[in-house]
Amino acid sequence: MNHRRRIVVALGIVLGLGVVFSSGQTEGKSASLEKADVEERGLARATFAGGCFWCMEPPFDKIDGVHATISGYIGGEKDNPTYKEVSAGITGHTEAVQIVYDPKVVDYQSLLDVFWHNIDPTVEDRQFCDWGSQYRTGIFYHDADQESAARASKQELVDSKRFPRVVTEITEASTFYVAETYHQNYYKKNPGHYQRYRRGCGRDQRLHELWGDQ
Repeated sequence: MNHRRRIVVALGIVLGLGVVFSSGQTEGKSASLEKADVEERGLARATFAGGCFWCMEPPFDKIDGVHATISGYIGGEKDNPTYKEVSAGITGHTEAVQIVYDPKVVDYQSLLDVFWHNIDPTVEDRQFCDWGSQYRTGIFYHDADQESAARASKQELVDSKRFPRVVTEITEASTFYVAETYHQNYYKKNPGHYQRYRRGCGRDQRLHELWGDQ
């Protein structure tokens, strides 16, 4: 059992709520943003994996033009995986966030910049205190334009010589499975626990070492 999962289970016990693992459920505005709705409204999707999906929602939620951030799983073999299965590293998925955004307000390149500055691109199969392929970083493109922009942004980072290596994968988006309801907007629903986890994981300290003041 990984560090964060132990914390989640403990929190559920302390609150007397237990921990229920079920898939395919979201809440709030993200629940209404189905594929047809996104297309009808002229919106687009971007999908990024940056370790803990709790921690990847906040930086994108701050951006004008972002309509929803949805935590979920991508890149694995099993249909409808649960958090319990993904966190155990047995499905091949990685935790990810899918961003629904208005390209007339914010462009994909801006989302890429936010993504890079919120991950450690130098490590393989882990992020900060979370270890395993389920925490690998990745950009999952939805069309040729996104692929081109993603590869160019990675190459620019490589060419900058800022880091000894950049291992973040770039692959075509496969099926994205929405994570359990209690994971969605976790940082808003459980701010105290979220902040304790984030501090304990050393995420912000490491990001500062990598990127400086952001």
